[in-house]
Amino acid sequence: MRLMVDLEPVVAKELDRHLSMAKEWFPHQYVPWSLGRDFDGPLDGEPWSPEQSTLSTEARESLIVNLLTEDNLPGYHHAIATVFGRDGAWGTWVNRWTAEENRHGIVIRDYLTVTRAVDPVALERARMKHMQLGYEPTHGTKFLHGVAYVSFQELATRVAHRNTGTVSGDPVCERLLARVAADENLHMIFYRNLLEAALEIAPDATMRAITDVVKAFQMPGHGIEGFLRKSVIIANAGIYDLRLHHDDVLGPCLRKWRVFARTDFGSEGERAREELAEFMAGLDAAATRFEERREERRARQAARRG
Repeated sequence: MRLMVDLEPVVAKELDRHLSMAKEWFPHQYVPWSLGRDFDGPLDGEPWSPEQSTLSTEARESLIVNLLTEDNLPGYHHAIATVFGRDGAWGTWVNRWTAEENRHGIVIRDYLTVTRAVDPVALERARMKHMQLGYEPTHGTKFLHGVAYVSFQELATRVAHRNTGTVSGDPVCERLLARVAADENLHMIFYRNLLEAALEIAPDATMRAITDVVKAFQMPGHGIEGFLRKSVIIANAGIYDLRLHHDDVLGPCLRKWRVFARTDFGSEGERAREELAEFMAGLDAAATRFEERREERRARQAARRG
């Protein structure tokens, strides 16, 4: 694909920038191993029980979703490598990205297991079921759609990790997830800058990809069993909801790309931008309705407690 060839110098530049900014860190240093003890099974330890978890339901559900999402990394690696290829700067980036993402799964699972925050048997069964489903990108192997998707998705993941840490009430968990979120932010910058360069080379096609991705956006963990119920709990807790998606994920990327200020679109790009503007307005309205309903529910709950 000619566009990928044209963008390879950008990938090389962004890879160098990433490597210069990425800080080496070690998952084992973020896990409170002193809290660990043997489980039942071959080691004849203590079985897990719900009262052993000190996390809130909201933080626990969010951590489970975050971890199960990371667990599908082999599927993501395959999808991205299929789109970007395995040669040159593209391949080097895909492998580096995969290695960094793998750390996230390692550290979150170790934390959850050592602190007995979740049922490890249920977690492992959920992992097996989720991974057997595999991962299929919404937009298949379309290059520009793939870059647009991961630009938004990495930022969404950063927001979800940081907010999960905040609501966890555990300084260890908050520090751990802040470290993970810092990686996600660097990943987002890589993809965001890459798409910005694509807009300069192929504005209409890139604008169409952005619009398609925004309108059909789903987090990569949407195939997790019980995802809808979990996502409602997460949204009600303010960890990740429509307002955050609109204001803190879509908005910053669109502003960085100057989507609504550009003057270099042809007719197809203009149509895509108009579609996007209409969708964003509808999403903004839906986010406001959700916030109003959530506040009403909280007020009713407070009244009952009072």
